[in-house]
Amino acid sequence: MTWFFTNLLSAFLLPPLSIMLVGVIGCVLWNRRARLARVLVAISLALLWISSTPYFADGALRLLETSPPVLTSIEIAKRQKSDAEAIIILGAGTYFFPPEYQSVDTVGAEALVRLRYGAKLQRETQLPILVSGGSPLGNFISEGQQMQSVLQQEFRVPVRWVENSSNTTFENARNSYAMLHTQGIKSIYLVTHAWHMPRAMQVFQAAGFKVIPAPTAFTTRYRTDLLSFIPNAEGLRRSRIFVRELIGILWYRL
Repeated sequence: MTWFFTNLLSAFLLPPLSIMLVGVIGCVLWNRRARLARVLVAISLALLWISSTPYFADGALRLLETSPPVLTSIEIAKRQKSDAEAIIILGAGTYFFPPEYQSVDTVGAEALVRLRYGAKLQRETQLPILVSGGSPLGNFISEGQQMQSVLQQEFRVPVRWVENSSNTTFENARNSYAMLHTQGIKSIYLVTHAWHMPRAMQVFQAAGFKVIPAPTAFTTRYRTDLLSFIPNAEGLRRSRIFVRELIGILWYRL
């Protein structure tokens, strides 16, 4: 199944479309089965409020971020170099046609967060880096090539391998293993968002890697106040990420 059709199908399972569909069904049934219709509309509104509220959305993401724990600099220093042989950084989207960069595609905001931590990890370990990411939207410059350019030109960190044909986390793992297995490399640091790490670890271990998780971009909050309970678009986005990761974990297990 192509990247487009996979994401089209998942759109019907993820908020807000999945919640909207419940409400639409309730409206359609309003004149024929009023009691059921009212229940469906009430459920739709309740789910929309919960999924859009930062307090609940952030709490849901933290459920994914509890395992594995953060990899501290102290823990990295304690590990021997033999514990890992390479660093793999996963792609996370493209910033298309950026005018301030002469309209040359470059990494998106989430990918930049991963690259920043990957660069820090490389400086602490001196291990070679593999960047992984294809062209799911048909972009001319793959995510892997974008990541390589930013790491080398802006972070001044070398990239040894570029895997640029994968469009999913499953393909990230499979293709990266094919490249590194020929080099005799099986033990890696894996860099991705903390909420993405459980699913990423699952497929990279299944591919044959020994994975030392190096999660970044944990969900944190400065304080909890009234605004934390007022629905907003960012809360809805985070709930969408949470549901997507749950579906992805289940799908890969199947």
